[in-house]
Amino acid sequence: MSSTTPPRYKVIEAFLLERIQNGVYPVHHQIPTEEQLARDFAVSRMTANKAITHLVQQGYLTRQAGLGTFVIERKAESSLHEVMNIAAEVRARGRAYSNRVLRCEAVAADDEVALRLGLRLGAEVFHSILVHFEDGVAIQLEDRYVNPRWVPHYLQSDFSRQTPNEVLVASCPISDVEHIVEAVLATADTACWLGIAEGAACLSMIRRTWSDEHLVSYVRLLHPGDRYKLSSTTRHR
Repeated sequence: MSSTTPPRYKVIEAFLLERIQNGVYPVHHQIPTEEQLARDFAVSRMTANKAITHLVQQGYLTRQAGLGTFVIERKAESSLHEVMNIAAEVRARGRAYSNRVLRCEAVAADDEVALRLGLRLGAEVFHSILVHFEDGVAIQLEDRYVNPRWVPHYLQSDFSRQTPNEVLVASCPISDVEHIVEAVLATADTACWLGIAEGAACLSMIRRTWSDEHLVSYVRLLHPGDRYKLSSTTRHR
């Protein structure tokens, strides 16, 4: 049985990644230089550079001109085209997930909510606000409105056991999604809830979800700009 030896840059990449993930190289730690890695692994500087470049592209490292290469905290990441359960996302990264419920109430739909959910002005809707955490750090503020007709038990849900997304999917499988993404500045309330400075850059996503022809939910998701990113992959056949 034959075995394939991995390219040398992959060996260096695995070496660095293991130390980053094990905490030997913590956030802000300066990694060995290309010259040092080239000597240690008996490779060319170009090979060492290739390993570092891959980790920079993956969001583990950053280069600072004249100073060196440092470990950075990776941003949480979600796909723009899919409706992902944030608890599952966080746990898939090997991190601890938690949330805090700020509001869970029945309210009268104002102009915007009525328009977004296709209801009459003043109709009763369910409203929840949660902060989602990864390893105790706030990464998302979720401000959601739900049509009670399709998820009548929503306000009785235990969000410490199921996220709002999980509750909705269990009741009404999602068939269609609309996303609107924009950059915004944190208001005083948002800053307080997310633990960031007022006026800090945030990523806002407005999402509406349908189950068959029924418009079920309208939610605004706010993420601190330095802690979160959205990705989009399009395949052409």
